[in-house]
Amino acid sequence: MISKTKPNELKITRVYDAPLQAVWDAWTDVEQVAQWWGPRGFSITTHSKDLRPGGSWVYTMHGPDGVDYPNITHYHEVIERESLVYDHGASEGKPPLFRVSVRFQALGDQTSMEMTMTLATPEQAKQTAKFVKQAGGNATWDRLAEYLEKNVSGKDVFVINRSFDAPLERIFAMWTDPGQLAQWLPPAGMQMELQRGEIKPEASTLWRMYGPEFEFYFRFDYRKIGPDRIVYIQQFCDSEGRVSRHPMAPLWPATMLTTITMKPESEGFTRVTVTTEPYGPITQDERDAFNQERAGMTKGWTGSFDKLEDRLSLL
Repeated sequence: MISKTKPNELKITRVYDAPLQAVWDAWTDVEQVAQWWGPRGFSITTHSKDLRPGGSWVYTMHGPDGVDYPNITHYHEVIERESLVYDHGASEGKPPLFRVSVRFQALGDQTSMEMTMTLATPEQAKQTAKFVKQAGGNATWDRLAEYLEKNVSGKDVFVINRSFDAPLERIFAMWTDPGQLAQWLPPAGMQMELQRGEIKPEASTLWRMYGPEFEFYFRFDYRKIGPDRIVYIQQFCDSEGRVSRHPMAPLWPATMLTTITMKPESEGFTRVTVTTEPYGPITQDERDAFNQERAGMTKGWTGSFDKLEDRLSLL
């Protein structure tokens, strides 16, 4: 989630299902940060890191297209398990883009991370927010959630967040009204229609999704609904609801567990977090297929969320 506090600031807030020490280590240990830093498809090489006030982190970010992006982070404040303040986006002969303040707080077994990016002008803040969204930079914090989950529980998960300019009740209705869900969930160029069933706890729905060249069916078996959480099992199936495989990915796990959480935020926004994971026994080939498709899942959910934003703007 990115929201503004002051006109020249951008604020990101996340709560991770991991203890404070694990989150701090993921941020500060060079081997761990290399596992999640940057948008999906990016990797980094650390050349040096001096984690102290006045120190710096020198690294190169490698894009999926082969382009390298040199970076130098200058630290102003380092308080262990509490805060980091640094300048971001500098390189040799290039000044930093903005100042970053990150605050960490233990919440029982969870950890809150609040990040504030301070830019010189409100106009630069708007441009940066737009750039971060287009470049997929928000996925950095989803990748951190996935990395922490793997370290804490051993589970492979996919995570994506989006903050919507709408109250929780309206967002909840978009997920639980079949007519609304069918309008925004399908990927671009596809349509979706309910074949049978109801969206309610312990109930199932059978859906048909189709486009110009192909169609397929899938079912949602709902485990929990409301008031701020939806949990369902998803399986691909035939037109009669009999479980089958993904029509274009035979190694995709047969059963997936998806959890949607909704949290009110300031200024009438609601943050939605989608967490998806293989459910039940899976083979290593299925696990690999799931992990290798995170970029594709990000693209799919991003398109759906864009359509949801457009639909919300019309209400």
